[in-house]
Amino acid sequence: MADFHCLVGLFAVFVAISAFLNPASFILGDMGNIKLASLIEMSIGAAVGAITFSGSIIAFLKLRGIMSGAPITFSGQHILNLILGISIFVLIFYLCKTQSTNIFWTVIIISFLVGVLLIIPIGGADMPVVISLLNSYSGIAAAAAGFVVESQLLIVAGAMVGAAGLILTQVMCKGMNRSLISVLFGGTLASKSEKSSGGGEYTNITSCSVEECALTLEAANKVIIVPGYGLAVAQAQHTLREVAKILEQNEIEVCYAIHPVAGRMPGHMNVLLAEADVPYEQLKEMDIVNPDFPAADVVLVLGANDVVNPQAKSDKNSPLYGMPVLDVQEARTVFVIKRGMSAGYSGIKNDLFDLPNTSMVFGDAKKVLSELMSELKELGVGAK
Repeated sequence: MADFHCLVGLFAVFVAISAFLNPASFILGDMGNIKLASLIEMSIGAAVGAITFSGSIIAFLKLRGIMSGAPITFSGQHILNLILGISIFVLIFYLCKTQSTNIFWTVIIISFLVGVLLIIPIGGADMPVVISLLNSYSGIAAAAAGFVVESQLLIVAGAMVGAAGLILTQVMCKGMNRSLISVLFGGTLASKSEKSSGGGEYTNITSCSVEECALTLEAANKVIIVPGYGLAVAQAQHTLREVAKILEQNEIEVCYAIHPVAGRMPGHMNVLLAEADVPYEQLKEMDIVNPDFPAADVVLVLGANDVVNPQAKSDKNSPLYGMPVLDVQEARTVFVIKRGMSAGYSGIKNDLFDLPNTSMVFGDAKKVLSELMSELKELGVGAK
């Protein structure tokens, strides 16, 4: 998604530059004598597009782990952002009066800088909200470009994307129990993360083989599966569905616990599992499934991290504190399938991994599930 926002933002900037440097081609007037309405539209499109582009690059780097997910803050950061934001509006005003090329380029450069400065202080735990917000920005930029090129289709599409992005942002904030203001202007997650009692190294990790996991699943009566972004990356949803079918054939109850912000956006896991023909009635939202965890014999966590971290309820200094999470630790046995011990978006350790009823199964989700399916078949599960 960050890649998409990036391209849309850059597209809006290029359209604005083309229209400003060659207005006659867009029937906007002559160079130095561009229609006022068109000049305002291209200026806003360029500014929002530049902010979207540079902000999306930072979000991409944080989500991919190329850049640290920890907030980057410095003294006077929000004041600087405010000054730069006001300066963009002031420059656009003078641009409309003078139509100066230097002012136009200055607006674009400052906007690129604002995009970076707006995103770097936001912690990795809140990055899903940022992705939704950038989605809205990209729609606004596209709509502005649509006005410049007089494309009704682009205007309508951009407006729809902008509105949908705002709705998604609200849904994500609600799912994470955060306000948009606290996400954008918090900047305190870094200090929280340092003070968190959940920081540091893991001390009680238990790992197990696929064979041990299969044996435990064979003896289970109720299994709850928690899908996360790691499942989507591995494209393992179809293999997971085959494993679930084998368990169901052995009269084992199977359901899926869906956290509202699992993945990159609301509904990501629902769409992913729908592709694998998982029955809709097996998908249970967080509020419905949380009371079921104490009765579950096995919970299978696939690529999820922050949404199953008990710190959200137990550690007031944690950057996740107050965020609703899935109570997977209440189950009898928890298996976590992960490539390694990397942190989630929040950049902190997951206390779930240290609990005595949790075992780690290391490996790619698709490969592990394929091996698990083979082990279950060898045990005769599904043939009963």
